Amino acid sequence: MNCYYAGYDLYRGAFPTRYTGSIVADRQGKAVAYALFNLAPRGQLFIVPGTPVYEGMIVGEHNREQDINVNPCKEKKLSNMRAAGRDENVIQTPPRIVTLEGAIHFIKEGEIIEVTPKSLRLRKAVLTAKQRHLNAAAERKAVA
Repeated sequence: MNCYYAGYDLYRGAFPTRYTGSIVADRQGKAVAYALFNLAPRGQLFIVPGTPVYEGMIVGEHNREQDINVNPCKEKKLSNMRAAGRDENVIQTPPRIVTLEGAIHFIKEGEIIEVTPKSLRLRKAVLTAKQRHLNAAAERKAVA
């Protein structure tokens, strides 16, 4: 028994585009619950506390159109002063679990998916924020 494949002609339309920016880590380290708690209002996060991050790694989806560079490794400053009720409990919102299909749908130009046996990460094609800024300025200058 054999078969000849004639083709697949069902057209579903163009891929939808994403109108939100990315939350991008600006340094290397381990993500801290205190920092992620303060980043939660800026958008939906993809990582949990203790996740190793590096500069250029996308850690979430920003609420607005532009990308934002953040420090997910920022720890709370310790002081000798004590006050009753001063320390609040850090309650994390559950992160969005990124699958391969979801990552392919999420990325836009200038972003890359890293697939390893243990993890799936999103990152910028150009890792350093300074170089991304210089490249964007050169593109705007070339268009004008």
